[in-house]
Amino acid sequence: MPIVGMQYDKIVIEKYAPVKGKVQVNNNVSLKDVEKVDLTVGTGKQSAIKFHFEFAAKYEPKIADIILTGYITFFEKPETIKEITEEWKKDKKIPKEVMSNILNTVLAKCNVEAILFAREVNLPPPIPLPKVQVK
Repeated sequence: MPIVGMQYDKIVIEKYAPVKGKVQVNNNVSLKDVEKVDLTVGTGKQSAIKFHFEFAAKYEPKIADIILTGYITFFEKPETIKEITEEWKKDKKIPKEVMSNILNTVLAKCNVEAILFAREVNLPPPIPLPKVQVK
């Protein structure tokens, strides 16, 4: 499945309190919508799918939230696009292999952005970073 782009629509970083004590970060990513779109490629049109997502890193106790929303665009065969969009409209489901690819791509890209945003507002990184242990 060729992913051709990812774009953010909204980036929200809210810090409610200073960081002190033990902080736990809960990360979540979810699909909000799936839509068929026609993109201009050269002189022609190509059908594609936009997967609208929301990534949230919630710092507990209620210290901060980082929320990123946007969409991933990918090309696929017209019949596959039709199947995926119809299944979404009917049951709000998409095939497991497609879902896995989309969510893993969103997590990989959003986690990197969330680390950078956390640094800008003086929060600990939203994912555990590797640590060196000297022996």
